[in-house]
Amino acid sequence: MSTFQAPKGTYDLLPPNSATYLAVREAIAAPLRNSGYGYVETPGFENVELFARGVGESTDIVSKEMYAFETKGGDRLALRPEGTASVLRAALEANLHKAGNLPVKLWYSGSYYRYERPQKGRYRHFSQVGAEAIGAEDPALDAELIILANDAYRSLGLRNFRILLNSLGDQECRPVYRAALQDFLRGLDLDEDTLRRAEINPLRVLDDKRDAVQQQLVGAPLLRDYLCDGCKAYHEEVRELLNAQGVVYEDDPKLVRGLDYYTRTTFEFVHDGLGSQSAVGGGGRYDGLSEMIGGPALPSVGWALGVDRTVLALEAEGVTLDIPSATSVFAVPLGEEARRVLFGVVVELRKAGIATDFAFGGKGVKSAMKSANRSGAQYAIVAGERDLAEGVVQLKDMESGDQTAVPLASVVETMRERLA
Repeated sequence: MSTFQAPKGTYDLLPPNSATYLAVREAIAAPLRNSGYGYVETPGFENVELFARGVGESTDIVSKEMYAFETKGGDRLALRPEGTASVLRAALEANLHKAGNLPVKLWYSGSYYRYERPQKGRYRHFSQVGAEAIGAEDPALDAELIILANDAYRSLGLRNFRILLNSLGDQECRPVYRAALQDFLRGLDLDEDTLRRAEINPLRVLDDKRDAVQQQLVGAPLLRDYLCDGCKAYHEEVRELLNAQGVVYEDDPKLVRGLDYYTRTTFEFVHDGLGSQSAVGGGGRYDGLSEMIGGPALPSVGWALGVDRTVLALEAEGVTLDIPSATSVFAVPLGEEARRVLFGVVVELRKAGIATDFAFGGKGVKSAMKSANRSGAQYAIVAGERDLAEGVVQLKDMESGDQTAVPLASVVETMRERLA
């Protein structure tokens, strides 16, 4: 037992389970790569102000959950709690928006950090795959991203998820709604922190998960009743585009999500098999975020899907991904000469693109064959001094147990044919 353990609220990804996480990441990324999104990677930490301005100081993420620290040089930094602000910052810093090809379409994958009460589906260190389309105001772009996420989940075999859809309005209609909501909230029996939040950003109160708060919110004014004509038309076009593609969604007038930068389209993917942590991903339009962090006006839209929660959703539905074995061929040498020769064969097989492993450590044949079996290899290549003298190796089918002699010089070609 090691002296050290993973910090509370974190986890290690180890084989064989890590293969499932990699497969989920690949499945989410595949539709994005096929739709013009390029990969971006940002630092694991950023200036605190990037998140304070973009995510919002009134959000739980910034006020309670962000890992913030001061460097020896006096810089105030924070481990990234989400990806959008970092990706937009990177795009602005590199002037990607000036290249003349808008929207700038980017996807990313990485770890994020929030100081939360650990429970199943909620960790202090978690993994997401995200996508951002920067610099275009177009309902088709919103619909595209929802469709790509929907396609990714369905490609994994998930079926029991729901898409919630709402509009949060814009700078024209949201202030009117904000004032009406604040008037309503001032008449409720809320604690001091919640009342303070209502004065800073009343929409955050709608996102409060406590039953005592939700019960009082019955009858609260709904933003859909305050949308301006422009926002109504925009939202209706998003809905029509999704309907035309057969994407099933639910209109949820109370959907807010926990970040301040959202405008107009907002959506969430939820899975009812996950209990209280039902959201597996979500996103929306954030037309004013660029200006919030010091950039030009760049209307944008994006989402982030949780890898951890997607894996839990797969488990809840009993979906097992078809993940190929990491090893196709396992070489078992019998003696020092065979060890030298077969090591060369392993290298050649790998160069030929065949996943191959080797019985390291001078194991006896019984122990080495157990290792070959545990590796999941389809074939084992076994050779001793007599085999080498005859210029052959023994090729064993690990499933049937059949064993045949194969010329040493044609091992690579034989394995190509057998594994084709």
